Amino acid sequence: MANHEIRDITIIGAGPTGLFALFYAGMRGASAQIIEALPEPGGQLTALYPEKFIFDVAGFPKVLAKDLVHALREQAAQFGEPVHCGQQVVALEEDDGVFTLVTATDRFPTRALIIAAGIGAFSPRRLPQACAEPWYGRGIHDTVLDPKAFAGRQVVIIGGGDTAFDWAHQLEGVAKAITLVHRSDRFRAHQATVDAVMAAATAGRVAMRTFHELADVVAEDGRLVALDLRDIKQKTVRRVAADDVLPMLGFVSDMGALLAWGLTLEKNEIVVNQTMETGRPGVWAAGDVNTYPGKLKLIATGFAEAATAVNQAVHWVYPEKKVNPGHSSNLAVFGQKDD
Repeated sequence: MANHEIRDITIIGAGPTGLFALFYAGMRGASAQIIEALPEPGGQLTALYPEKFIFDVAGFPKVLAKDLVHALREQAAQFGEPVHCGQQVVALEEDDGVFTLVTATDRFPTRALIIAAGIGAFSPRRLPQACAEPWYGRGIHDTVLDPKAFAGRQVVIIGGGDTAFDWAHQLEGVAKAITLVHRSDRFRAHQATVDAVMAAATAGRVAMRTFHELADVVAEDGRLVALDLRDIKQKTVRRVAADDVLPMLGFVSDMGALLAWGLTLEKNEIVVNQTMETGRPGVWAAGDVNTYPGKLKLIATGFAEAATAVNQAVHWVYPEKKVNPGHSSNLAVFGQKDD
């Protein structure tokens, strides 16, 4: 098992809050690192809706989720601190004031810990039909990183939530054909997006198959070519041509080892005070993973909480350093005059 160099601050989670915390730790002159369960940084922005516009991040009239992640990664990279992806924490050890985060393959010692784990380690919910399982990665894709990959393709999207409707809307005009499949005619997506997709269906640009579910995968020469869809009302089966299938069924989240760390939890969220303290000395929490009276689950809120948590952690590790760093425009770390 690999033993890593001790860091002042270790951040769990490489979503927007975690990435900004990594930058802010570097700005405060602390050594830091991120541990992330997913294979790429960005959290939900990367895994669930990279092509979706975000409108409430300060300074951006609108910004694609993937572009915001890219900017946050570039900002954090100024200080050269590592982001360890594909590492799910399975245990936390503490000995003589030093924490050690343990994954399946590595050990990460740290003096302070900031939990920015969002909704916890999460993965896309998979199709329940056994016929689908062999086709994941071979025609069935539960994440979309590049919509251009579906140019000129016949795409079937399964689901009735925001992600399903977002991709139906965004792939219109990119894919050759789009079929949206859902078990009912009630949707859990934003009404404006539903209206846009329904308008496209009325115009014949999207095929809607409500009250349908996957019955079987049809293949030719080892390649997925169609789906058999079962009408759950009429008990009939309809065949739909498909080059690619996007099951957008939401995700399964798991707080995992965090549940055993002696933190106060409310509905799987970590209770913190106004300085993002968890109640366990040396451990702070920021972003969607935490809760307190008046909490707003916004990216903008996560940024502020990350700064608060880092400043507290820096003072914890280095008591001689002030909690408040002053204005960044005056910091020597950016080549300005020393504050």
